[in-house]
Amino acid sequence: MVQFDGITVKKSEFSEWYTQALIKSEFFDYSSVSGCIVFRPDGYFIWESIQKFTDLAFKNEGIKNAYFPLLIPEKLFEKEKEHVEGFNPEVAWVMQVGNSKLDEKLAIRPTSETIIYDSVSKWIKSWRDLPLRLNQWCSVVRWEFKHPTPLLRTREFLWNEGHTIFATQEEANSERDRILQIYSTILKEYLALPGIIGQKTESEKFAGAEASYSIEFIMPDGKMIQGPDFHNDGQNFAKAFDIKFLDKEGKNQYAYQNTFAITTRVIGAMLAIHGDDKGLVIPPKVSRIQIVIVPIYNNESKEEVLSYSNKIYTELNKDFRVLLDDVDIYSPGNKFNRYELRGIPLRIEIGIKESRENALTIVRRDLMKKEKIENKGITSQLSNILYNMHEDMYKKAKEALSNAIVIVNNYDELKKALSDAKIAQAAWCGSDQCEKTIKSDTLAKSTNMPFDAQQGIEKKKCVYCGNVAKHIVNFAKSY
Repeated sequence: MVQFDGITVKKSEFSEWYTQALIKSEFFDYSSVSGCIVFRPDGYFIWESIQKFTDLAFKNEGIKNAYFPLLIPEKLFEKEKEHVEGFNPEVAWVMQVGNSKLDEKLAIRPTSETIIYDSVSKWIKSWRDLPLRLNQWCSVVRWEFKHPTPLLRTREFLWNEGHTIFATQEEANSERDRILQIYSTILKEYLALPGIIGQKTESEKFAGAEASYSIEFIMPDGKMIQGPDFHNDGQNFAKAFDIKFLDKEGKNQYAYQNTFAITTRVIGAMLAIHGDDKGLVIPPKVSRIQIVIVPIYNNESKEEVLSYSNKIYTELNKDFRVLLDDVDIYSPGNKFNRYELRGIPLRIEIGIKESRENALTIVRRDLMKKEKIENKGITSQLSNILYNMHEDMYKKAKEALSNAIVIVNNYDELKKALSDAKIAQAAWCGSDQCEKTIKSDTLAKSTNMPFDAQQGIEKKKCVYCGNVAKHIVNFAKSY
């Protein structure tokens, strides 16, 4: 029998656990390019699921898919100075082809505003051409110099890029909540992942934007990580790229723009938040294998057990993504460990007793408790079990997020909360200097200003300087 190589550390040793869980589960692998990872089939299935559900929601919203070049001429970057300054340290450049140096450097796409707006500026002439709502699915390269971490901080990652253009500021602003709701629904309904929705501070907003909004997650080590985001870009890019149109009165006007994205980083957050000491725990809707059937037999019972197992497989395979593991190179115990590490939502064990009793022994991955059920209305039973598993995973993650937030009333309480690896929710005066001082003193940054925490702000004082507060902000250590 082949021995299975499982995780050697507990989740409390998060950094090592996370790496082992992703690699040993056979979801991802390292590549020969530092900071870039390989998506193996189980891992890529999760991204395909996110892409599928998000893409459908975008199309229902009226957003159309397009594709723009990977390579961006340097001259286009120069048109939007603030944007360039924000990304320049991370941009990878193509400067030579074969033995010939290029006349102009070409950036490998860190984001696509500049290449997209160069094109759409030619397409938009009249108010009748608006709104123009585009999305592209692609990869981008940002040459992170910090310690790369699979999915969480990689030099190449996959995402959607939403780029929408409107005639009025009101139309552009009204899009924000609809897009954030799409992302929130994907996170909740498919990844069982709760997050904190709010606005970024001025210093943390996207380069070139007028206002940025994000959904933030708390990781098992107490650090926050940013998920999907949305940016009101105002007329900044329109003026830089001459995106103008004739309004109904025949006057030239600059357009208003938004950008938004969800990335493969949310997969890393999902795997980290739901996993346990045994490995990954995958929400049923995004698991490539939802149910694994493990027959348990000896030479005498093999034929009967396998016959019954195949019968169950045939019935379930109509409605679920099912694997029947009847290969003999691993013992049943080793198979259990392997599928627990991979986070397969539901395991069915079938031995001679189950065969003769017309029953099944099931193990839900998140609870790790065995239960015997009758083979009667099995599709409906298992559908309910997987539904309940998803709901329980979301509730557990939401409770962990809620418990991680500490409302602080003074600077000592803020520092204490951060030292305890918590999210310090504090009143803030809006001063850039106060925010910078807190960051330099605690090594924590403002993650966002939660939408649901701003009530009663007029009665609050800044946690650092004591002046009248303008916002409630979450401060936390972050990736």
